[in-house]
Amino acid sequence: MPFKSFSDYLLLEKKYSTLTVQAYLTDLNGFREFNSENFDQKNIEKVNYSQIRSWIVQLVDNGLTNRTINRKVSSLNTYYKFLLKTKTISANPLVGHKALKTSKKLQVPFSEKEVQDVLDQLAEGDDFVSVRNKLIVELFYATGIRRIELIEIKITDIDIHGKTLKVLGKRNKERYIPLVESVISTINSYLEVRNTLENIEDKDYLFLTEKGFKVYETLVYRVINSYFSIASSKLKRSPHILRHSFATHLLNEGANLNAVKELLGHSSLAATQIYTHNSIAELKKVYENAHPRSN
Repeated sequence: MPFKSFSDYLLLEKKYSTLTVQAYLTDLNGFREFNSENFDQKNIEKVNYSQIRSWIVQLVDNGLTNRTINRKVSSLNTYYKFLLKTKTISANPLVGHKALKTSKKLQVPFSEKEVQDVLDQLAEGDDFVSVRNKLIVELFYATGIRRIELIEIKITDIDIHGKTLKVLGKRNKERYIPLVESVISTINSYLEVRNTLENIEDKDYLFLTEKGFKVYETLVYRVINSYFSIASSKLKRSPHILRHSFATHLLNEGANLNAVKELLGHSSLAATQIYTHNSIAELKKVYENAHPRSN
């Protein structure tokens, strides 16, 4: 069965994003190429587990992390589940497979001071790029949205008077996030300088390049990485770390876990609970400093 029907299933029925579907297809094509080269078999619908295991061994030999390998195998497993559902195959060759062990890395959030240092640095410029970049940083930190969610924001998604932002999350699930006054002020400043652009191609979208096109993922990553490389010595300086900082700082201030879950757009509490590790670390520091028996 061609991958086209699988792609349509992920897009239309599972409501996965285009980028996610492309990642699935890349993994499937990688396995198909391996199977063709090593077993002279292009049809991956008829493989057995030993062939998949050989692929996994090659991925390990190529230096890929266990986490990356597990993701690739997961793509393959989703495909075989789809083939079972459509009665194209009678058995899933991955039915007894166990994922490779991975170490859970605790993401280190930016401190409140580091975030403020970046915002202070950005406050010095009033040109289009400076104001746009300030709003990017502020929105990430004030809302905890994902990078792709920020890129896809349209001007109509912002309710200035209601002080809310509509976000289209994973599987096209909408959520509304409140906006603080400082972010509203920066949005207004940005819209003013945005209107001074000579040419605007992607009129609907909030964040644009200087040439008037919608911003893209690497540009957004570079914005965060470049400014935080000055303010922070942390190794990871990405939009995801700002999302992590948003959640951690809210929990440190006593925010309800369920409320943080809704703001982040998580489908379950399990995904949100990873942010409680840093919150607990903060509580321990408070306890050690305050409790009379801690010394």
